[in-house]
Amino acid sequence: MKYIFSTFLIFTLTINALGQKKYELKSPDGKLIVTISLNDKISYSLIHHGDTILKPSSLAMVIDDGITWGKGSKLNSTKATNFHQKINAHFYKRNEIDDHYNELVFSFQENFNLIFRSYNEGIAYRFVSTGNKPIVVKNEEAVFSFPKDFNAYVPYVKGKFKDIESQYFNSFENEYTYTSLSKISADKLAFSPLVVSVDNGKKVCLAEADLEGYPGMYLRNSNGSTSLQSNFAAYPMATQQGGHNELQQLVSSRQPYLAKSKAGAKFPWRIVIVSTEDKQLADNDMVYKLAAPSRLKDISWIKPGKVAWEWWNHWGISNVDFEAGVNTATYQAYIDFASKNGIEYVILDEGWAVNKKANLFQVVPEIDLKKLIDYAKAKSVGIILWAGYYAFERDLEKVCKHYSEMGVKGFKIDFMDRDDQQMVDFHYRAAQIAAKYRLMLDFHGTYKPTGINRTYPNVINFEAVHGLEQMKWTGPELDQVTYDVTMPFIRMVAGPIDYTQGAMRNATKRAHRGINDQPMSQGTRCRQLAQYVIFESPLNMMCDSPTNYEKEQECTDFISAIPTVWDQTVALDGEIGKYVAIARRKAEVWYVGATTDWDARKLEFDFSFLGEGNYVAELYKDGVNANRIATDYKKETVAIPANRKMSLMMAQGGGLAMKIYKK
Repeated sequence: MKYIFSTFLIFTLTINALGQKKYELKSPDGKLIVTISLNDKISYSLIHHGDTILKPSSLAMVIDDGITWGKGSKLNSTKATNFHQKINAHFYKRNEIDDHYNELVFSFQENFNLIFRSYNEGIAYRFVSTGNKPIVVKNEEAVFSFPKDFNAYVPYVKGKFKDIESQYFNSFENEYTYTSLSKISADKLAFSPLVVSVDNGKKVCLAEADLEGYPGMYLRNSNGSTSLQSNFAAYPMATQQGGHNELQQLVSSRQPYLAKSKAGAKFPWRIVIVSTEDKQLADNDMVYKLAAPSRLKDISWIKPGKVAWEWWNHWGISNVDFEAGVNTATYQAYIDFASKNGIEYVILDEGWAVNKKANLFQVVPEIDLKKLIDYAKAKSVGIILWAGYYAFERDLEKVCKHYSEMGVKGFKIDFMDRDDQQMVDFHYRAAQIAAKYRLMLDFHGTYKPTGINRTYPNVINFEAVHGLEQMKWTGPELDQVTYDVTMPFIRMVAGPIDYTQGAMRNATKRAHRGINDQPMSQGTRCRQLAQYVIFESPLNMMCDSPTNYEKEQECTDFISAIPTVWDQTVALDGEIGKYVAIARRKAEVWYVGATTDWDARKLEFDFSFLGEGNYVAELYKDGVNANRIATDYKKETVAIPANRKMSLMMAQGGGLAMKIYKK
């Protein structure tokens, strides 16, 4: 055996008797070791502190001219580097990120680089084109081969589909199926992030970052093995207007390739996160760290905040002298409520533009939009407009220019429902042009975030979550409570969520019903309060009506005061599918949120992160009757003990929320 040590001593090269080369790249703490094998086919394996996480897993990219990167490729050189830097994060769960990794770059004669990075919390790799000509990517092979038939939390594409192709058009709102790897359906696609339970209580989360100019990655198991394989939507050949209210572009045929790429293209990072405790997944920065840095020089105009929102509560205002609905008087009432309670924005959701015209310049006659914008401005409230994808895309710059000049602060864009390259390109184009006109964007009806919120910080939020809207039309057959303590460890690894919490009508599992005009949540009132701390959401909806919030002013005051971006985050405790507890700090004030599944639960809290001093907490906890009456809660002020230990109870489907500050 021959060993060559790099200058930085972060990788080793082994050449065996057959001439096969194996490179070992370690994480900064030495616990993660990724082994990259350069044979006729490139593969990699992963060990964490003695546990095999991935056995040899192949990777390749098929491009035009009959070339496959990763098969028969000839190595030119390698370069190893250690990086340790601080990232100033914008509109995020912390204001500064510690970015520490070891990197190994392989340069090949076929005009591509393969980059591996090893962090303490996981590894990532990507392909980079080094040629001076555009290329066409026909396919990509990303395999994740596990050594045993582990169980996984699988976010299948939701709905019934006739084949794989039809699944590429979906809302990206999923639930989770807990099943063994070998039993993952060969007929269904799953999203990333996806989490696998491996040995010794460890979890592995598969994700991607810096998705630009390329389709999003699905995962599937087509052969009943213990491996997951990548899958991608091909580039659209032809599309036609249709779908929801004629606001979508439906793909009728596809090209025989995935992407058309520029010279020097950087392809998405494939990420493998390894956690030793579930709570680590509830606070992970890998996707943000691996995204391209901000392209905006001035972000002073971007203002995160909360939104008084009408769609979920179905314009549900009562005790007024006008008929509530899509009209000027109703929106003035929402603006009044927002102004009174220090809520930064009001959204005009679907209905303000003429239906089925896909034309954002045709405003319904019941709304005087200019009057509303001026009325809101006078009360220090911003207006955000909902827009269907096709209506926004077809007149993108004209729409942005026109409504920016009117005083609109941003758009909530909905019903993209695809992540092929054409649609991914739209997201970047929309972000760039919206930023030009100082407009924020909330991408609803879209794929999971992959870091565009770092690259374009005016992209302030994303859906891609099975959110509270599901409660409007489903009953107790849907277990939203368990989903809510599963998703923070999986989907939220990718980035912020537009979940739209804040229901003031709360129900037990037995009592919940889907009622469009008077919707309710599953679980307790304190669960709804806690979700404003637990869920990452820089543009955060208050989903219920002003009428209901005014009846519950104590809860409304607490919600409206909670920040939406943070200086520091600490994952306190959690177990996927059972419970989660998170603390977040803004300036000198800490907030804590915890929720449980349908089991009542006592949690032991350790507040040692507070440091020295005497602290008190405003505590919102489930009432003694919350197991039967989900709205039952109690507010009290308590002192944080000197030993920083507290035991607190949550009801079935319950939660607790705290605001902690120095005396």
